Amino acid sequence: MRVTDIFLAIPPTLLAMAVVAATGASLFNVMVAIAFSWWSWYARLVQGEVLSIKEDEFIESSRALGSGWMRTTFKEILPNVVSPITVKATLDMGFVILVGAGLSFLGLGAQPPTPTWGAMIAQGRNYVTSFWWIAVFPGLAISFAVLGFNFIGDGLRDVLDVEVD
Repeated sequence: MRVTDIFLAIPPTLLAMAVVAATGASLFNVMVAIAFSWWSWYARLVQGEVLSIKEDEFIESSRALGSGWMRTTFKEILPNVVSPITVKATLDMGFVILVGAGLSFLGLGAQPPTPTWGAMIAQGRNYVTSFWWIAVFPGLAISFAVLGFNFIGDGLRDVLDVEVD
């Protein structure tokens, strides 16, 4: 987990920027950079969940009944870890959208003619005094998408009854 701690010490947006700057500006590289900068948060979540679940009584009873480590992992531990990961992924989706739009705004995202909200805002900022809608509507789309994913994540958290910090 030392490698995970190193990745957690670096802000994910800065790490994604560095990866995209090193690999080149493209939509695929942005997706890889975002995944590369966010894996450590999920590794830490899974580790914490597994450490708390593995001491529960149902794991001990599964082992007492003769279940092997593979059966215990896939039938007992994994189903209990999926819910927090699903909730965290849904709540993180808004932040991922913002990072992707930010990278596109800086010119590190998908290259034209591929449309991205960040690139639309970057192009519209030059005309904001006369043609304000060029930059405002992509910004509103980003806001509504982030808000929608946050509502979905909050609803999933309520349904799955998971505590997320």
